[in-house]
Amino acid sequence: MTASPREIGIGVVGFGTVGTGTVKLLLENAEHLRKRVGIPIRLVRIADLDTSRDRGVRLPEGVLIADGMRVARDPDIQILVELVGGTGAAKDFLLEAIRNGKSVVTANKALLAECGPEIVRAVLGAGVDIGFEASVGGGIPIIRTLREGLAANRILAIFGIINGTCNYILSRMTSEGKPFAEVLAEAQAAGLAEADPSFDVDGIDTAHKLSILVWLATGGHVPPKEIFVQGIREIDQDDISFAKEFGFTIKLLAIAKENGGGIEARVHPTMIPSHSPLATVDGAYNAIYVKGDFVGSSLSYGQGAGMLPTASAVVSDVIEIARNLRRGCTGRIPPGGFFLADTSLRADLAPFDQVHSEYYLKFRVVDKPGVLSRIAGVLGSHAISISSVLQKGQGQVSVPIFIVTHRARESYMLAALAEVDRLPDILDRTRMIRIENNL
Repeated sequence: MTASPREIGIGVVGFGTVGTGTVKLLLENAEHLRKRVGIPIRLVRIADLDTSRDRGVRLPEGVLIADGMRVARDPDIQILVELVGGTGAAKDFLLEAIRNGKSVVTANKALLAECGPEIVRAVLGAGVDIGFEASVGGGIPIIRTLREGLAANRILAIFGIINGTCNYILSRMTSEGKPFAEVLAEAQAAGLAEADPSFDVDGIDTAHKLSILVWLATGGHVPPKEIFVQGIREIDQDDISFAKEFGFTIKLLAIAKENGGGIEARVHPTMIPSHSPLATVDGAYNAIYVKGDFVGSSLSYGQGAGMLPTASAVVSDVIEIARNLRRGCTGRIPPGGFFLADTSLRADLAPFDQVHSEYYLKFRVVDKPGVLSRIAGVLGSHAISISSVLQKGQGQVSVPIFIVTHRARESYMLAALAEVDRLPDILDRTRMIRIENNL
């Protein structure tokens, strides 16, 4: 039996916001971590290209260096924490550390979503561990929940609010009646949105996180490019007012669920009942609703980003791996939670055009008799029935018509709207938002 180490050496690559929080936690809670693990956790080295900026953390001379590869190869380091982000240098540091026999921790959802199978093969081949609790939900322990707490269950559905920027914007639009562009500008000024917000508001970040959640739920990899993604840029106050009037709230949801023909995996603005727990999640907070076949429904809620909550998740992985190293074991739980011979297994995705949903539709039409009946006729010809109708304004050149449908197939809805938009009385492209009522 291998002798138990007397301490665990940690290397951190990336000394930005999350890296700074992680280093602070490792230093300030060093004694607490020692009690949790049973031996000291020692910060050996930090790498960042900017070695001169003051992060408000006092470090011993020589700990902060510019060369990340030195950290990945340092024999005094047993766990490398990668907080660089992206799929370029971050991947190189991670794989080099693994080749050098180090376990790794990352918060990098893009890297796991895009390159997960390659990284898992490297981890299993080297006989090391990987932790990625901070990659989804910030301080919410959803990774550990799916990989361990709910491991006995077949996961039937996941609905997640997992991008704080989008949830902040939609919450402000709903509570204050402001347009998207104004709230986005205020979020950028407050540091809650990036100068280029595309990654967040166009749903890309959420799709990366959903890819990881589907992997943990099914054992199968889902390339983000195969996930249907629609962002929140087109949501306006008409949509929000209608949602309120009919008892709905609009959220950007990550959705994964079994539908009999495979796994649906989609990201888009969604109307959900305002009495749903997910509808009450405001500001930059995140929440993930999971339905298991035996446990039923559970909801995890908390801060989905930020220096300290994310650092908490990162160091929770450090603790778990350090405990394993102290006992001389690795691989007790496989990276995705499933012992599979084929680590490149793909999730069985259902074609998006076969998804069934209820729909909210907004038409901008010429104000004259017969327009509504023509729209209803087109919808009916595509097997789409109407649940409710609301028309606002009268005696104007154009008026909006709002319709909620019963459940319909996505492909039928798209074909119907293409036909409706060709009608001479339709003045603009029809707006559509999907509805999830069973939350």
